[in-house]
Amino acid sequence: MPSLLDPIRLGALPARNRVLMAPLTRARATRDHVPTAMMVEYYAQRASAGLIISEATGISPQGLGWPYAPGIWTAEQVAAWRPVTAAVHERGGLIVSQLWHMGRVVHPSLPGRGQPVSSSATTMPGLARTYEGKEPHVEARAMTEDDIRAVLDDYRQAARNALEAGFDGVQIHAANGYLIDQFLRDNANFRTDRYGGSIENRIRFLREVAAAVAEIVGPDRTGVRLSPNEERQGVNDSDPEPLFEAASAALSEIGVAFLEVREPGYEGTNGKAERPPVAPRMRAAFRGAFVLNSDYGGETGQAALDAGQADAISFGRPFIANPDLPRRIAHNIPLSADDTETWYTGGANGYVDYPPAA
Repeated sequence: MPSLLDPIRLGALPARNRVLMAPLTRARATRDHVPTAMMVEYYAQRASAGLIISEATGISPQGLGWPYAPGIWTAEQVAAWRPVTAAVHERGGLIVSQLWHMGRVVHPSLPGRGQPVSSSATTMPGLARTYEGKEPHVEARAMTEDDIRAVLDDYRQAARNALEAGFDGVQIHAANGYLIDQFLRDNANFRTDRYGGSIENRIRFLREVAAAVAEIVGPDRTGVRLSPNEERQGVNDSDPEPLFEAASAALSEIGVAFLEVREPGYEGTNGKAERPPVAPRMRAAFRGAFVLNSDYGGETGQAALDAGQADAISFGRPFIANPDLPRRIAHNIPLSADDTETWYTGGANGYVDYPPAA
């Protein structure tokens, strides 16, 4: 079986190892969602990953509801991403842009947002992050088919912009209770048209987004992230196994290069998942590279490869405090702990000041 340190092809992308960097929101862009110089250093420090999946990046003002998260819909944003991708490439790395529409998670208090949109007129539970602090979420407006076509155009333009910014490809964020997940899972999708009801209808929006993006960047440079198991931001499904098996098969038909599955452990691991893993059925239905994510370390990640459960592992939090994570895994160097208090605070502290191992 392959090692985490062995190379792998992710479609057209020749990754030098199977230690991928998962997307990590860090809130270091400007108030106008423009990447900053500090982000150049942050990503360059982590270029030894087989592939960097960028932090979630908004495709439009309508779709971005996280303060100080980056976007990729304006010329200024595209230009500011170019030094990031160039720095990663100069160090021999690969980086794709994770394209993000948050759906009902967006709060209308953010400038220019208006009422959020979703598959159905629902409200996310809890409080939204805004520039003024935390505020209750508001009810989303159910998207019309004209709305859906407009968002598909936004995805196409964001994919074009990602190529212009120098990214090696894109990943579609279809997980964690955001817009595409709000169409997929049945406790958020109450539509009675061709985007709701049956599994075939509920995966239609995902399939259309993936086809639209693949049309621009090529399916061999397109990835997708899904989260089949457990409630995420109030979004869940009563029967996820056949749903996500069908979604995986649909993505495979399009020729998507890699599928990243965020699924917490069950029982004997960390016990966060609500049911046994859905990933095995997804892997069987998907012909591209299969990537597992959530709470893996070097040993458990290698065990997943040894068991044939995945082709690569994406690591999130370990990359925050360990910019040289592949080297640490290769040489069994203890991992540094990250400071949760600095995840979203802005500034260099807890962002670019974690040193590599001596």
